Amino acid sequence: MQKYNIHTVQKDETLKSIASLYGLDKDALKLFHNNHCAVKDMILINLNGQKELFIPRTAVADKNNLVQFGRGNSLVFRPETSVRKYSVVITIEKGEDKSELKYETSVRWLKTEKGHHFFEIDRTSNLYLNEEEVNEIADLLAYKTSKILYPLQIRTNEQGKFETVENAEVFIKRWPAVKEELYKEFEGETVDEYCGKIEKVISQPEAIDLYLKNDYFIRALFFGIYQSFGKEYRTEITTAFPVVDNAIEPRYKIILQTDPLKGETGLITVEGSGKLYEERDIDDFIRRSPFSLIIEDDPVMNEEGTFRLISYLKGETSLPESLYLECSIMLQEEKKISVSVSGIDKN
Repeated sequence: MQKYNIHTVQKDETLKSIASLYGLDKDALKLFHNNHCAVKDMILINLNGQKELFIPRTAVADKNNLVQFGRGNSLVFRPETSVRKYSVVITIEKGEDKSELKYETSVRWLKTEKGHHFFEIDRTSNLYLNEEEVNEIADLLAYKTSKILYPLQIRTNEQGKFETVENAEVFIKRWPAVKEELYKEFEGETVDEYCGKIEKVISQPEAIDLYLKNDYFIRALFFGIYQSFGKEYRTEITTAFPVVDNAIEPRYKIILQTDPLKGETGLITVEGSGKLYEERDIDDFIRRSPFSLIIEDDPVMNEEGTFRLISYLKGETSLPESLYLECSIMLQEEKKISVSVSGIDKN
C-alpha cells in the first residue's frame, strides 16, 4: 500500500502555504518529507528548489476521500440492512488440471446480536462447470443434493469471519422432498451413494459445520477483514483456509493492510498477502495428517504455499463490493484455489 502522496510544487508556493493547503504544521510536513526523500532533496529550513514534496497519505484537501476508521484505525463491521447479489467464480488448479465453477448467489443480513452477525445465503442460478451447465450425473447429483442447504443461514463474529451454520435443523425437514425429486430423475447405485453421503452429513451438526467450512465462497466473503489496522494501517494475522481436504486446515501467516484513502471510484481497499506457516511438511499433507509426524523443539516451518487477498468495500461497514482470494500449497504438485466474487446488484 502507498504510504504517502506527492505534491508537485507550484510557482510561488512556500513550505508554509503547502502545509496550510493540507492542514499540516510546516515543521511536521518538513519532517515527513525528509524521512521519505533522497538526501539531496531534503528541506533544511525552507524550500530550496524541491520540485516535489512527500506528504502523508491522509493529508488531502477533500476529507471525504478519507476512510472513516474506528478506534485503532479499525474497520467496524456493521452490515445492517445489507442485501447483495454476487457472481462467483471458483477455480481449482492441480498441476496442469484446471476446473472452473460459476454461479450466482444472494446474501442478506438478518440480525445482529451480542457482537455476532447473522446472514441468509441463497443460490440464485444454476451451476456452470468450465463454461457449461453441469450435466454429468455425478456433478448434477452433487449440485441437486446441495439444494437442501439453501436458503442457508450462517453466523459470523464481529470481524465478519464465518463461525457456524444457524439453521442446520431444517436440512433434515427439506431432505424428503429433495430425495423424492432425485429418484424421479435418476436411478442406480450412484444416486444411492450420493443420498447416503448427504444423509450422513445432515444427521450430524458437526458434520454440517465441517462440510460448509469447505465452502470457498463463504470462507472468502466472510474472511474477517474488519480488523484493527493500527497506526501503520497494517496488521499481521494467522489464518487457515481449506485449500486441501484435512481435518486441520493449512495455516497461513499474512499481512493485512488497508489504504486510508479511498480510490478514484470511492471504494476502500483491503489487501492481504503471505505464506504457508506450518509444521506439517508436504508428505504430512499428502497423507492428510492433522499434525506433524516429526516433533521438534525448533521446527523449520513449511512455507511452500502462498496466500493473496484483495477486497473492495463501498462503505467502511458494508459487505465487500468485490474480492479476489487466491490460496496455494505444494503437494506432489501445486494445488491452487482462487475465488473471484463480483457484486451484480442493479443499483
